[in-house]
Amino acid sequence: MSMQDFDPRSGSTVERALFNHRWLVLLLCALATVVLGWQATHLQLNASFEKTIPAGHPYIRNFLAYQSELSGLGNSVRIAVAPREGTIYDARYMETLRKINDEVFLVPGVERMRMKSLWTPATRWVGVTEEGLDGGPVIPDRFDGSPASLHQLASNIARSGEIGQLVARDAKSSVIFVPLLAKDPQGQMLDYGVLSDRLEGIRTKYEAQGVAIHVTGFAKIMGDLISGVRAVLAFFAIAVAIAAVMVFWYTRCIRSTLLVVAASLVAVVWQLGLLPTLGYALDPYSILVPFLVFAIGMSHGAQKMNGIMQDIGRGLDKLVAARFTFRRLFLAGLTALLADAVGFAVLLVIDIQVIRELAIAASIGVAALIFTNLILLPVLLSYTGVSARAAQRSLRAEAAEAGGAGKHPLWAALDRFTRKPWATWSVVGALVLGAVGVAASSQLKIGDLDPGAPELRADSRYNRDVAFMNASYGASSDVLAVMVTTPEGQCSRYDTLKRVDALEWELRQVEGVESTNTLGLLNRRVLTGLNEGNPKWYELLPNQEMLNLITAGAPRGLYNESCGLLTTYVYLKDHKADTLARVVAHVERFARSNDTPEVKFMLAAGSAGIEAATNIVVKDAWRQMLLLVYAAVVALCFITFRSWRAVVVAVVPLVLTSVLAEALMVALGIGVKVATLPVIALGVGIGVDYALYILSVTLAQMREGKSLSEAYYRALLFTGKVVMLTGVTLAIGVITWVASPIKFQADMGILLAFMFLWNMLGALVLLPALGHFLLRPSANGEYGSNSPLRAVRELVAK
Repeated sequence: MSMQDFDPRSGSTVERALFNHRWLVLLLCALATVVLGWQATHLQLNASFEKTIPAGHPYIRNFLAYQSELSGLGNSVRIAVAPREGTIYDARYMETLRKINDEVFLVPGVERMRMKSLWTPATRWVGVTEEGLDGGPVIPDRFDGSPASLHQLASNIARSGEIGQLVARDAKSSVIFVPLLAKDPQGQMLDYGVLSDRLEGIRTKYEAQGVAIHVTGFAKIMGDLISGVRAVLAFFAIAVAIAAVMVFWYTRCIRSTLLVVAASLVAVVWQLGLLPTLGYALDPYSILVPFLVFAIGMSHGAQKMNGIMQDIGRGLDKLVAARFTFRRLFLAGLTALLADAVGFAVLLVIDIQVIRELAIAASIGVAALIFTNLILLPVLLSYTGVSARAAQRSLRAEAAEAGGAGKHPLWAALDRFTRKPWATWSVVGALVLGAVGVAASSQLKIGDLDPGAPELRADSRYNRDVAFMNASYGASSDVLAVMVTTPEGQCSRYDTLKRVDALEWELRQVEGVESTNTLGLLNRRVLTGLNEGNPKWYELLPNQEMLNLITAGAPRGLYNESCGLLTTYVYLKDHKADTLARVVAHVERFARSNDTPEVKFMLAAGSAGIEAATNIVVKDAWRQMLLLVYAAVVALCFITFRSWRAVVVAVVPLVLTSVLAEALMVALGIGVKVATLPVIALGVGIGVDYALYILSVTLAQMREGKSLSEAYYRALLFTGKVVMLTGVTLAIGVITWVASPIKFQADMGILLAFMFLWNMLGALVLLPALGHFLLRPSANGEYGSNSPLRAVRELVAK
């Protein structure tokens, strides 16, 4: 059809508005790209401790309510300094430790008043002498590094209770404990990338002076992830290059390939520009979202390009081909993108800010795709068209069939799944796989499954530092704190301390608990010391005056200034999900039995307490999120198809992929946590695109009276081969991530590649098999006389 035979007034109002004013569409998109591209240069990559915790959970509310009165139980970094040879009782080592302590003290973002090391005045010793209780700073007043002063230092450390805390059990390292502020002195959110670089600078400087430095803590994890963004960007570039090469291999047309890739990248630019405009930043958890936007854009863009290419091959003018393809595929693409956006938006129900911001970033990217890949790309192709050679190539299968050569072997094989034997075996196989997947996914754990940071590789510098800390200090840095509230001035009452002491004793018996510390334990130790170390006095005496006397000299970390809050410190072996669950369950049972109107045992503070709360929120949100995602997809599919049968055919392959992806997480040892929670939802959003494109064309053909086999075959020729192309292309692109130094990215690459392939196979194999049992040709409006499928009813091949 030439332009002379085409009526430009035909088509929907939207189509006429866009294609009759193409220059205006291009101008507006160009302006948006320039403006948002400039805005993207202001995008920041950072992380926030507060954004990774569920602020609305009761545990976190308790922690935030008393945060100012808790000592070192929030966001912090531990720096272990170890001499290359010998122990810490060396003058040169102590001088180096002092210099490191002073440099760290001046780093912006450090909460200096609560920083603690052997060189801070708050680190003190208490001992019993012939004259009674005595004490003072761990570092002697006249410390000069002499053998005598070093001997005095060793004696003070032995009486300080800091062995296993600030000093290693083998005395071959000591720790600088560095609590962090939420904002720097300028009032800006603490930049973990800058902080990590400062710490690395200190590490490099002083390791050259004969010590080894090990750094752990949330801020260091985020800093390492941020520094690994260069690798993420490199793999993103590789994925883009692979996508471009694969599309060119399919089309053999440079101009259309470049336009498809460019349109998808424009959507990414719009997304990255809108984020700082709306006040958002990227963080290590959402750094993969731009690639997902690009992946979805490539899927939709390739479909538009393929439709236009085939129509040009049939002799249509490039503008007419663009408009016809827009008519056929706009609603299917819009429905798929809306399903993506709604699926991502469902993540907003999770009470963790970093996930909510990821959902917003993904939804913004999908919204951009509606304009760039459903509108801008067809308009661009209406100007450029495709090469004649590529257009003829796209119809090679149809031409061969028309010439009597029969169906292409691959399409003929896939078409068999519309017939009873193959369809039956396909459905049975899916049921078996689903049952195996459900059984395996029942073992899916919530939270971390390994010590250290699972986002980083086991042999990373950070995880080696964690292993050093655990081995040297007899326990990990994972601390869970139970807050015990009392009326002000009554924290040392005998009845209260007796309950605290009982909880401490019980927790010591729980698997995974290495040690504990409370005001009750201090009373036992001091009473023993006051009585010549006789173990018979290792008991809480019902003598309130004595308890008050001991409490008055106790460190403020065990109780607050007003004596209305006691803190029970529980030092854990690790922060694995099972360990946290056992400890939390025990404390909750104890609280139910021992709470009184005046005394309350409340969870939780400390790194492990915060992670325990996060695990609880993630566990509750996991199934709720999946149910909401599928509810949204089902609703949109029903609005589009107006048939419950079609909805089942479209959604069941997605469900199977989700179940198998969970089983794969179990096999890979990946737990469900903040970093991995959104992945399955994102996979559903991407997978629904494949089903919608194939099913839309199939139903449109069946609506014209064709059999399922004929309709599915036409869908394979029109949209199915592009589904296969994008599924394989994107899987190859992300599987390269397994080489990333960031384990989180490597794991996500495996999961995304798996979901890309299985969603593709589900759309190509299971969808027609289910269609054999559920879909029937109809000319009486089975799918609804007012169905949006009317827009797809134009013959795919005229």
